[in-house]
Amino acid sequence: QVQLVESGGGLVQAGGSLRLSCAASGGSIFMFNIMGWYRQAPGKPRELVARISIRGITNYADSVKDRFTISRDNAKKTVYLQMNSLKPEDTAVYYCNYESSWGRGTQVTVSS
Repeated sequence: QVQLVESGGGLVQAGGSLRLSCAASGGSIFMFNIMGWYRQAPGKPRELVARISIRGITNYADSVKDRFTISRDNAKKTVYLQMNSLKPEDTAVYYCNYESSWGRGTQVTVSS
């Protein structure tokens, strides 16, 4: 059973930066492939933000390209999301995902 715990959310002004972390425990998940960050804003469906493979191949939602960077440290079983040039529309709960496992989420609020 894989457990995922997110951290690093908070309140930031537009144009600011935050770095989210997702610490994994249970199982040898980094023998496996894709980890992802998703987000859900109030009244909206959950959407993919970014994903990264075990080899470091990444893909991003168009809305965050060139602003967000996903990375991973396999030795630490941790996935990161560096978010720069934040916008109010980035406000959401951000969730870490591995296959059917989800973290509880971390709130990101961007003020204008």
